[in-house]
Amino acid sequence: MSILPPIGAGERGEPELEATVVAEPGAVTVIIPTYNESGNVRELLRQLTDAVPARLPCEVLFVDDSTDDTPEVIASAAQDCPFPVSVIHREEPEGGLGGAVVEGLKAAGSDWIVVMDADLQHPPALVPDLVAAGERTSADLVVASRYTDGGSRAGLAGGYRVAVSRAATWLTKGVFPVGLRGISDPMSGFFAIRRSAVTPEALRPLGYKILLELAVRCRPEQPAEVPFVFRDRFAGASKSTAKEGLRFLRHLVELRTAAPLARMIAFGLIGLTGFVPNLLALHGLTAAGVHYLPAEVVANQFGVLWNFLLIEVLLFRDRRAHRHWADRVGRFALLANADLLLRIPLIALLVGRFGMGVLTATACALLATFVLRFVGTEALVYLPKRKPKRPGSRAGRGGGRDEARSTSGAAAAGRTEGSVRR
Repeated sequence: MSILPPIGAGERGEPELEATVVAEPGAVTVIIPTYNESGNVRELLRQLTDAVPARLPCEVLFVDDSTDDTPEVIASAAQDCPFPVSVIHREEPEGGLGGAVVEGLKAAGSDWIVVMDADLQHPPALVPDLVAAGERTSADLVVASRYTDGGSRAGLAGGYRVAVSRAATWLTKGVFPVGLRGISDPMSGFFAIRRSAVTPEALRPLGYKILLELAVRCRPEQPAEVPFVFRDRFAGASKSTAKEGLRFLRHLVELRTAAPLARMIAFGLIGLTGFVPNLLALHGLTAAGVHYLPAEVVANQFGVLWNFLLIEVLLFRDRRAHRHWADRVGRFALLANADLLLRIPLIALLVGRFGMGVLTATACALLATFVLRFVGTEALVYLPKRKPKRPGSRAGRGGGRDEARSTSGAAAAGRTEGSVRR
C-alpha cells in the first residue's frame, strides 16, 4: 500500500511540500473509494470545491484500488483544490469497496467523516448538509436517503436495478428491524458519521454495503436522514454485478449470525436442509440393493458434506484460515458421525432409566446432541489454534494492552514511512 502526500492544502495551485499521512484534522474528512474512476475524479473535485464553503475545514481522502491512472489523475486535479487531497493506493483490494472505506476510517482525522462514491451519482453539494444535519440533531449518523420525502432513485438504470435495490432494502430492514430503525435507505453509500461513533477494528466488510456494516456493528445513536436524488453516473461503467449481489447476501447472513444464539439457530436450519441429500442418497443406495444399515451410514456422509459446505460459506467464512480445509472436514465429519453413536445410547437411557416415551426421548436426544454438535463445531473446528506464549511475554490484560499499543505504533510508523514513497 502506498500513500500519496496531501496536495492542494495551501493556496490554490500551490501544493504543500511536507509529506504527511493525511491532512491536519478538520471539520470533515471526505472518504472516496475508487476503482478505475479516472474519468470522474476531476469533475468530482471541481464540484466538491464549489460545494464546500470556506468556513468548513475539509480534507479529501481517496482510497484507491485502481489498475488504471486514477491516482495520477487525482494528483493532477488536486492542484486546483483549496483543501488537502490525499490518496491511499492499495495493491491488494482486501474487502472490496467496504474494505477501502475502513482503510480510510483508520486514517481519517476529523470529527465528521463523509463517505461517498466517485461516480457523481452522489451529489457533492450535499456534503455540507449532511454535516449540518448531524450537528443540528446531535445524530451520530446522517444518511443521504433516496426513500425519504424529497429523495429519488432516478439514477438507477432500468427497472431491474430498481427492483433489486428495493428488494435488498426490504430484505435488510426485515433482517435488522431494530438495528436499522430510523434508516429508510440502508443500501445508501452516501452518509456522514461521527469519528467517535466508529470502531474500525470491529468492522469486517464484505463488498459494497459499508453503511449496513457500520450501522449493525457500531450502532451509532440517533440516526438522521437527508433526502437526495440519486443521479446518473458521470463517466465509466457501474461496478455492480451478480457476484456483488451474492456477496451482499453472504454479508447479510454473517451480520445476522454474529451473535451466538442467532448462529446456533442458523446452524440448526442448515442441519435441517442436510436431510434432503441424506434421504436422496439413502433412497438411491437402497434402490440399488444396498442393505439399509450400511446405506444409512453412507447416506449420512452426503448430509454431513452438504452441511459442512453451507456452514463454511454462511457461518464461519472469517474463521476458515485458522485450520487447513482437510483438518476442518475431518473434525466436522467426526463430530457429525459421533452424533449417531451418542444418540442411540442416550435414547435408551432416557427410556429405560427415566421412563420417557420413545418419541419424547428421541426429541430430547436430538436437541441435546444438536447443542453438543454446535458447541463442538465452534470449539474444535473453527476456533483458532492456540499460539505458544513467547518467552518474556506479559500475562493478563495489561500485557495484552501493551502489546496492542506497540503493534498499533508499529503500524502507524509504517504508514508514516509509506507516505514519503510512491
